[in-house]
Amino acid sequence: MERADKNLTFLLQYENVAWYEKGTVRILDRRIYPVRTEYVVCKTHNDVANAIREMVTQSYGPYVAAAMGMALAAYEARNKNRHELMKYLEDASYILSHARPTTTVNMKKVMKRALGVARDALEAGKPVDQAIFDDAIKSTDEFYNRALKSAKHLVDVIPPNATIMTQCFAETTISMVFKECRLRGNEIRVICPETRPYFQGSRLTASLAYDMGFDVTVISDNMPAYTLKKKNVALFTSGADVICMDGHIVNKVGTFQIALAANYLRIPYFCIGTPNPEHPTIDTVTIEERNGNDVLHAMGIQTTKPGVKGYYPAFDITPPNLCNGVVTDKGIFSAYCLKSYYNGS
Repeated sequence: MERADKNLTFLLQYENVAWYEKGTVRILDRRIYPVRTEYVVCKTHNDVANAIREMVTQSYGPYVAAAMGMALAAYEARNKNRHELMKYLEDASYILSHARPTTTVNMKKVMKRALGVARDALEAGKPVDQAIFDDAIKSTDEFYNRALKSAKHLVDVIPPNATIMTQCFAETTISMVFKECRLRGNEIRVICPETRPYFQGSRLTASLAYDMGFDVTVISDNMPAYTLKKKNVALFTSGADVICMDGHIVNKVGTFQIALAANYLRIPYFCIGTPNPEHPTIDTVTIEERNGNDVLHAMGIQTTKPGVKGYYPAFDITPPNLCNGVVTDKGIFSAYCLKSYYNGS
C-alpha cells in the first residue's frame, strides 16, 4: 500500500520524523532544523522518552517517536520470555507516555495500541519489534489521511489567494492544508509568528510553507495583533495539543493572545484537531511548565543578565467563545457542540 507521506516535503517523510531500524530509533532534531540537519539516535526507549521530553521533536512527532520507542523496547527485551517481555513493554509504555504531561492522555492511546500489537505478534510467533514498527507506519498513515480530510474542510472556508496566520508547528495538519490549497490553485500567503523559545514557527512551519511553494513571512511573537490588521489577514488557524469536550483549546502558548486579537478584529479563528472525550473539561488538563531558563536564550545565545528569572508555560488555553469552529475529519463543529463529532449529529 502506498504510504501517505508520498510526495510530501522533507519534514513530513516518516524517516525524518522518527524511524526504528536495527535496534535504534532515529529522530530528526527539530530544535536546530533547518540551520542544520541532524538526527538524535536513541539506543533505548528511555533515550526516546528523553528526546520527546527535550523537544527534539514536537507536534505529532512525539507520537510517532513513542510508537517507534515501543518497537525499540521490544528489541531490548527480545530475549525475555513472553511474560517478562510484556512487563517490560508495559513499563516502557508508562515512561514514554509520561514524557510530557499535557499530552499523556493522548499518548496512552498510542501505547495501548502498541501493547495490543505486541500481544498479537506473540500469539502469532512473529518478531514483536517488527510488528510494532509496521503498525506505527500504519497508524501514521491513518493520521495523515485523517488530517487531509480535515484540511479539505478548512480550505473550504479560506478565501481565494488570502493571507492566513498560523501558530507554532501543526505539522501534518497544516501541511495538508498547504497541500489542499495547492491542489485547488489557492495561492494563499502565510504569516508565521516565530514561536519562541524553540522558534517552531520560523524554523519549521515557515520551512514547510516555503518548500511547498507558498509565500511565507515570519514575524516575532509580539507582532500578531498589529499584523492581523495591517496585512489584512483573512483567517487565523492552529492545531491543538488538546481539544476538550467543553470547547477549550490547549495549544502552544501564544495561541490565546492571537485568538483574542483576531476576535477583536472580527477575523475568524479555526482550530484543527479531534475533540478528546477523555478531557471532558479543561480542568482535566495539566499545563506543562518547562525550564524557565529556556526563555532567557535565543538559539543558544543568552539574552539576559545572570540572575534574571524566566517563566515558560508550554501551552495556553483558548476558550470556546474565541473559536469560530473546530475543524475535524468529519467537518467543522461549533466549539460548544463537540459531542456532535461522536454522536453523528
